[in-house]
Amino acid sequence: MARARSRLSAGTVVLDCEGLVKWCEADQRVTAFVREAQDNDFRVAVSAMTPIEAQDIRVKSDRLRWYLSRLKIEPVTEEISSRAIELLRDARLHGHKYAIDAVVAATALRSVRPAIVLTSDADDMSKLCGKAVQVVPV
Repeated sequence: MARARSRLSAGTVVLDCEGLVKWCEADQRVTAFVREAQDNDFRVAVSAMTPIEAQDIRVKSDRLRWYLSRLKIEPVTEEISSRAIELLRDARLHGHKYAIDAVVAATALRSVRPAIVLTSDADDMSKLCGKAVQVVPV
């Protein structure tokens, strides 16, 4: 029996800090989204900055490491850094407050399309990503 066509097709889902934390906490909505993405050959990724931001007493280190082992951790390259700076300038946002969001956005923008970001900060992420990335609030 053929699998029903999903609303997702091969691309990339990028988790921001809250997306990663909610997945680690087994949030039903985020878990279902990630599972559907993986079932439909989407890469699920995080920026290398995201686990650092997610390090919190809410998530046990062993649990975070286990979940990270199931993701693609994208490095913060010079290209990503430069793109993040451009995104901050274009959106008129300050790097001190929005640096990690800008890195996540730059990571999503260079990912295999379609790209989706699961984020707790949909407004700012939409400013940074524009229409090139689908932003899904979590």
